Amino acid sequence: MEHTRRQILEQMLAENPGNAFARYGLAMELVNGGHFEPAVKEFEALLAAQPDYGAAYYHGGQTLEKLGRIDQARDWYRRGVASSRDAHARSELQAALDILGE
Repeated sequence: MEHTRRQILEQMLAENPGNAFARYGLAMELVNGGHFEPAVKEFEALLAAQPDYGAAYYHGGQTLEKLGRIDQARDWYRRGVASSRDAHARSELQAALDILGE
């Protein structure tokens, strides 16, 4: 039986819930499949464990925008700008915030 990417990532997380790579991958896989609410929950779990994971703020914010939750998206982008250690991630987060009129 061939496993889907999502199943593989879920299995990785079952074995190691702290695996940031697998958590991020699962969140992105959910987004790509149009499962936005569960994706947001995965981004939230990732950020609870690693609050400086800039890509999670960016893609989580993008996902919130798709859900029409613009104020929450702005909040995620702001938190990402404040906490990300990566200059490139910070600039992408700031650009996303600027697009929303911040």
